[in-house]
Amino acid sequence: MKKWAQNMEGLGATIVEHWDYVLSFLGIVAGVFLVAYLIEKTIQRKRGERGTILNTRKIAMIGMFSALAGILMLFEIPLPFLAPSFYELDFSELPVLICGFAFGPVAGVVTEFLKIMIKMLFKSTSTALVGELANFVIGCTLILPATTIYHIRKRKTNAVIGCISGTICMTVFGTAFNALYLLPAFAVMFFGGNLDVILGMGAAIHESIGDSIVRFVIYCVAPINLIKGTAVSVITMLIYKPLSPILHTSHAERRGRKSK
Repeated sequence: MKKWAQNMEGLGATIVEHWDYVLSFLGIVAGVFLVAYLIEKTIQRKRGERGTILNTRKIAMIGMFSALAGILMLFEIPLPFLAPSFYELDFSELPVLICGFAFGPVAGVVTEFLKIMIKMLFKSTSTALVGELANFVIGCTLILPATTIYHIRKRKTNAVIGCISGTICMTVFGTAFNALYLLPAFAVMFFGGNLDVILGMGAAIHESIGDSIVRFVIYCVAPINLIKGTAVSVITMLIYKPLSPILHTSHAERRGRKSK
């Protein structure tokens, strides 16, 4: 309880100190949510469907998957043979992708955002929310393409195409985002703006990196995103079909079937 209170105090201090950045963070979240909403509404119109994007049951399921994703985000696996220690692999996108497959792109984006909020209840930010923003944006580049392609026509082939497309998008965008924004931001925050320190960490693992940020992200960042996207996609493909009937059947319907 004491640690939780300390996390909340630290998070509150971060919000106050970096309120302008927090507002831009929330603006990006709102923009991604709007894109997901427009995509899902377009898919609904093409199918001739009506109704709200999020209903009570979907919201409850989003809460459950967000909690699971937030907990998984706490368990990070270092890959010292591949990248410096501040790059770690987690599988928090797995519940997010399953939720997006089951309930649509909007549900996926909302779950992606809530998982970060839940994670920070247990482990406060150490990057003034920069790392959390990166996790959200890069995660959405996997979730949005995968769930959009799948929901256009719900077939296994589309699920596979969606996962492959999402993994490629996440790998390409994540690599570019690190080079153009994330690594320079971390250099300013932790190394006085000296990007060479970070590049040196990468060069200690892959000598050919030298002083090139392009080679750094190609050797260190791209493989991590590729491994993560592939692993999450494969596991989702293996477990989604058995889970799907449970996710789409309400508790009342299951009780009704048992009573017959």
